[in-house]
Amino acid sequence: MLQTFLPSEWLKQLADPYAVLGISVTATEREILKRYHSLAKLLHPDRQSKGSNVDKELVTSIFTRLINPAYQQLKHTKIRAQTIATLRSQASNLETSPSKALQTDLAKEMIKLSALEAELFYEQAIASLASAQYQSLEGGYQVTQQLSELNLVYLYLHPAQGYTKQEEATQNIPSFEETPEPSTFDQATYTKPVVTNYAQRHYQRGVQYAKQANWKLAVLELRDAIKLEPYQSDYHALLGLIHFKQKFYGMARVYIRQALKLNPQNRLALKYAPMLEIKSKNTANPPSIGKAVGIAALLSKFLDRKRS
Repeated sequence: MLQTFLPSEWLKQLADPYAVLGISVTATEREILKRYHSLAKLLHPDRQSKGSNVDKELVTSIFTRLINPAYQQLKHTKIRAQTIATLRSQASNLETSPSKALQTDLAKEMIKLSALEAELFYEQAIASLASAQYQSLEGGYQVTQQLSELNLVYLYLHPAQGYTKQEEATQNIPSFEETPEPSTFDQATYTKPVVTNYAQRHYQRGVQYAKQANWKLAVLELRDAIKLEPYQSDYHALLGLIHFKQKFYGMARVYIRQALKLNPQNRLALKYAPMLEIKSKNTANPPSIGKAVGIAALLSKFLDRKRS
C-alpha cells in the first residue's frame, strides 16, 4: 500500500530535488543537510500521533518517496552537477515565451525583474515558501510547484553562474595557510582575515579569484560568504569592487552602499564610493532592493491564501 500511496504527479517532482527539499539551487552542502534534518524532524511519525492513520501513512510516504530520494540526489557532488545541468536546460525553454511557459504568479513576477532584483527576491521567496511547504501535507504539492518554477526562473536569469563550475573549481583551491599575501590587488585597503568559519573561507577564496581576475568564481564565493554572514561589511565591499572591475556599475553601487551601511568606515568601500558617485552618508537601500522587497507582498498574500 505504502509504495503506491503517493500520486504519480508527486513523484515527478523529483526532477527538481531542490524544490522537493525547499532550498535554492545555490544551496551549499551544509544547507542541504540542515534542511534535510529539519524535514526529518518535522515529518517524523511521532509528530503525527494525533492525526489519522491516513495522515501518518501520507507523512511516511512523503518522506520515504520524496524527501529521502531528493536528499540522496543532492548529497552527491556529481549528481548535483547533473541536476543543475538538467534544470538549466529546462530554464532555457523560457527564452521563447516566459509568461506563457510559467504557471505560478510568483515566477511570473520574478522573471520581470533584473538579475540583482530577482536574486534578492528569490532568496526571500524560497525561505518563505519552504517554511510553509509541509505544514499542510495536501498543500505541499502546490508549494513545491511554486519552488520549482522559481528555481527555473533563477537559472534563466543567471545563465553564466552555474553551481557546477564553482564546485569543480574549488576542489583545487589551496588552503588558507598556503595562501600568499595580497599582491597589488588593493593591498592598501585589504585586510587579511582570520579564517574561523565557512564564510571567511568563501571570502578568502573570493580574494584569490579576484587577484586572478576570475570574476565569475569570485562572485560565487562572495555570495556564499554573504549568505552565511550577511552583515559583514568587507564581503559586500569586495563584491562591489569586483562588479566595478567588470564595469557593472549599477550592481557595484548596490554592494558598496550596503558595505557603508553596515560599516561607514569600511576603507575599501570608502575608496570606491566617490568613483561610483556615492556619498558615504547615503547608505539607504537603493530603489532596486526596495522594488524586490516590495514585490514580496505578493508572496505574503500567496501564503495567507494557503493557510486560510
